[in-house]
Amino acid sequence: MAVLTPAAVIKQIESGTPDLIYLIQGEDEIEKSGLAARFADLVDEGLHAFNVERVHAGDLTTGDRLADGVASLIAAARTLPMMAPRRVVTVLHAETLLMPKRESEAANRALDQLEAFIRDPERLTVVVFVAATVDRRGRMYKLLQKHATIVECGVLQDQADAERWVRTRVAAAGAEIDPTAARLVAQRAGIDVKRLRADVERLLLYTLGQKSIGADDVREVTGPAALQDDWAMTNAIEGGQAGEALRQLALMLDAGAPAEKVLGQLGWVVRAKFPAMAPGQVRPAVDALFRTDLDLKRSAGDSRILLERLVVELCAGKRTLRRW
Repeated sequence: MAVLTPAAVIKQIESGTPDLIYLIQGEDEIEKSGLAARFADLVDEGLHAFNVERVHAGDLTTGDRLADGVASLIAAARTLPMMAPRRVVTVLHAETLLMPKRESEAANRALDQLEAFIRDPERLTVVVFVAATVDRRGRMYKLLQKHATIVECGVLQDQADAERWVRTRVAAAGAEIDPTAARLVAQRAGIDVKRLRADVERLLLYTLGQKSIGADDVREVTGPAALQDDWAMTNAIEGGQAGEALRQLALMLDAGAPAEKVLGQLGWVVRAKFPAMAPGQVRPAVDALFRTDLDLKRSAGDSRILLERLVVELCAGKRTLRRW
């Protein structure tokens, strides 16, 4: 059906217009659990006992248990809501259900029943599968792609997503963060979840015991603004600006970019740009790329130094052309 951000799903919940089946997946456990909990808002709090149900799939490790679990899930979903417009059924650790480790006749029958339900869900029940990343090659994922709304947690599209992530994480720790402070964290870390998590954890430690976190707290513990243009380094190389290229490389590495990703970008510059802008330097640039790749793989030096040397060589090749 669709792939939505957590923010878009929250808007659906707030407007009372949810889809029937969701797959919430990803490695960000806090965001997943927080989003899954929001579905209970579809039912008046006084009616949760009758209309909000959780199924724990983590123990469904055998064919018989899997069959019982699927039967319980379908029964819960097919139960009509009581004094409410809909029911909500949340399946935790759903990867065990969607990707069973052991195949058996009972497990196959259970999956067939689950597939039939996904194709024809109960119109008065919202079913939310909460899982670690599900194998996109598997039959259940492909089926959910057609019949469910898939939500990726830990994937941020823009600064608004980053601000929401910060607020959710701080709230999960039992504190509040001023909107200006949340915006400042997002501006400095960008959409890099790894850096966001590190900055927020450091911020929570610094403000331990405080109920509210302000912008001054953020300025005390977070680093400088993060790199927002992932291609600034390659643009600098195209311009033969070694100093700027090195600065942008440092920002990328400090923000947690893997050396392999950086090398991939540099390889793209050589393949896509050098034949036109520095044809005489293509062979030396390719040789430098291969040498750096080999050195990285065999740990022949500090990865930062190896990449810095490569960047300087590529910029030198560009300057050689410009002198002509």
